[in-house]
Amino acid sequence: MANLSLTAMLNRCFRYSFSKAGLRSSTMDLGDGTVMHIWVPKVHIKSKPTLILIHGIGANAMWQWNDFVSPLMSRFNVYVPDLLFFGDSYTSRPERSEQFQAQCVMRVMEAHGVTVMNVVGISYGGFVGYSLAAQFKERVEKLVLCCAGVCLEDKDMEEGMLQVKSVDEAVGILLPQTPQKMRELMKISFYKPRKGVPTCFLNDFIREMCSEHLQERKELIQALHKDRKVSNLPKITQPTLLIWGEHDQIFPLELGHRVERHLGVNAKLVMIKNAGHAINVEKPKVLLKHFKYFLIDTFRPMEPGNHSNGCKTD
Repeated sequence: MANLSLTAMLNRCFRYSFSKAGLRSSTMDLGDGTVMHIWVPKVHIKSKPTLILIHGIGANAMWQWNDFVSPLMSRFNVYVPDLLFFGDSYTSRPERSEQFQAQCVMRVMEAHGVTVMNVVGISYGGFVGYSLAAQFKERVEKLVLCCAGVCLEDKDMEEGMLQVKSVDEAVGILLPQTPQKMRELMKISFYKPRKGVPTCFLNDFIREMCSEHLQERKELIQALHKDRKVSNLPKITQPTLLIWGEHDQIFPLELGHRVERHLGVNAKLVMIKNAGHAINVEKPKVLLKHFKYFLIDTFRPMEPGNHSNGCKTD
């Protein structure tokens, strides 16, 4: 008898949940060796604004946004892509930059007839979201970055800001291949890591979610860090909300302040108390509240000297 995979079963549950929320699965060949999978509304309502949710490194998009699609569908046309080398998205092209990821997201959105959108990106997805806003200024209206250290510099690792000392060490934790590495990832991702997760489940999750496209995912992380400097980061002009976990150990809060300084009056930083990097898992209701307030209400830039005072608790 075949082994029962709890991870595969949960994946099926998430597919049902997305479908029940009003989304359908769409896979599109972009024609250059690139295939993008995206969840799109079964019915796109023109009177509603469009919102893209972009996931980070880890499992596919469903695992990271399942708590969000249903509450957001009432106010937005929600689109949830799988980035290249996650879910059913892949490319035979050699590009590994967040700029190329952003171009592929925009191409699949255009193919679905969407030209103007709001963007939410978490962690690595925030890097892609920032690149969308930089490359497609007229098409991205507002941007939310969740724990996305886009102002990271390659020297930060050497100077001890991060938990890891090298890109290879980061790859080993962010793309865990053993239960020990998975527990390390959980420890630095959560403010209160879940204890007592059975080794058999961790092995199952690694087999189902962390084994495919491993080399390509390593190259995505390597490309993210290579020669990275704030001085090379374009200054976007869209209203931008930065949401950070107070105890983020992957992209520490200082990086949030750095992004805010880089963007000036167009950005506002909100710190979530008692949360780590995985704020979408630890504080989904708090995140949803901030998403709705920022994306639906009229954006009001913070007064000078009044930044970073939006500390919230669950």
